[in-house]
Amino acid sequence: MTRTAPAARFVAWLARPLASFHLIVTIATLLTVLGLVMVLSASSVEAYAERGSAYSLFVQQAMFAALGCVLFYLALRIPMRRMRQWSFPVFALSVLALVLVLIPGIGSEVQGSRRWFDLGPVSVQPSEIVKVTLVVWGAHLLASRRSEQAALKDILVPLVPAGMLVCLLVVLEPNLSTTIALGIVLAALLWFGGLPVRLFVTIAVSGMVAAAVLALSAGYRSDRMRAFFNPGADPQGIGYQARQAQYSLADGGIWGRGLGQSRAKWSYLPNSHNDFIFAIIGEELGFLGCALVLGLFALFVYTGLRIATRSVDPFLRLLTATATTWITAQALINVGYVVGLLPVTGLQLPLVSAGGSSLAITLFMFGVIANAARHEPEAVSALQAGQDGRFSRLLRLPKPEAYSPAKAEAARARNAAKAAAQRSRTERSRQSDRSRQTPPPRRGQSGGSARRRSPESRGTSSLRATRAWEPNYPMPHARERGRSR
Repeated sequence: MTRTAPAARFVAWLARPLASFHLIVTIATLLTVLGLVMVLSASSVEAYAERGSAYSLFVQQAMFAALGCVLFYLALRIPMRRMRQWSFPVFALSVLALVLVLIPGIGSEVQGSRRWFDLGPVSVQPSEIVKVTLVVWGAHLLASRRSEQAALKDILVPLVPAGMLVCLLVVLEPNLSTTIALGIVLAALLWFGGLPVRLFVTIAVSGMVAAAVLALSAGYRSDRMRAFFNPGADPQGIGYQARQAQYSLADGGIWGRGLGQSRAKWSYLPNSHNDFIFAIIGEELGFLGCALVLGLFALFVYTGLRIATRSVDPFLRLLTATATTWITAQALINVGYVVGLLPVTGLQLPLVSAGGSSLAITLFMFGVIANAARHEPEAVSALQAGQDGRFSRLLRLPKPEAYSPAKAEAARARNAAKAAAQRSRTERSRQSDRSRQTPPPRRGQSGGSARRRSPESRGTSSLRATRAWEPNYPMPHARERGRSR
């Protein structure tokens, strides 16, 4: 009698309807707990030296982790229909926040960068919020335009200019690392949205050229590039941080020095609790600890793409694939510059590095992905049949609605009919206004000249002639409206 191998049991577990949902929840929990432990270890010395308490930065990170758990739960409860309806208003508010943070007296300036709103004891970074709003609104926009079989120009014109505007506002803070993350989000949306490869390559190359120009334009950014291409030129200056990170990784070896036993955190490695926390993980937990972190992100990639491929809703496919690409790319960039494969950019390790806004917003995004996992067809069938599981019953999560292409098409038809009716009312009211303003023809004037001056002869009855600044409400005078017709 043969015993079932663990791999076979894991494959059998993956066949369960809610396996993707449980995987996302588990990955988010493990990365958040590991991040809290490592932030406490990496920041204790610096926090005690500056604030007199070794737990000050850890308590702040724990507060944002609690806020992120609340956002995670709210993301699980938001219906996808509501999320799509609110996507553009929330995106517009996030862009407004990016504008307000640049105004002196409203945004807080720290080390030459104006990126934060100070709300009492905590600071909020709107550039972190705009990542999520761009993902959700972009997925909604592309899913809607693709279902309507819109032209390529109609797909690019709303999304690409909005993405470039957001990147410009973030560059003005200045914040090149978040600009790179936003560029990754925009590229992922266009790629998974079905953009032709030739046009996608053109946009991607243009983005990389712009990133290179920005990297060489400012003093501190050009110093980072010089330190990457010539790390031995100034080992005690611009190359100090990256060099110390590699020393920390080498000091950890295979097994690590032990949790809390890092030497680099004693003011040898700047930002050890933030941008370079992966180096502290390698020093204290060794190669095995680094492999655990990379394994969790690899499992996240598999789960996110699994959810995207299993989803029948185009919006969920775009949303999940783009969010997975953004979070994974940010993690790989962080690990890449810590180990010396990439120039230092300042991108944080998602859910692990210290940073309250980033932690809370990323947990919200994980909640959105977990919500998408509950909308897989097999998961919807299981939940509708009452197979909620302990976790869902504990959280009292609502049952998801099954996606129906027929219902989606009917909803699009209703929206199109409403838009056409609104345009028709706008056109009739505009023609009514012009008919009242047109003077009657003088005596002796031919009717042909009057007809030449009529709105219909000028082609203004077309729907394309309706302008946004003209009235879009019906005129109350029915008699005049009837005479104008």
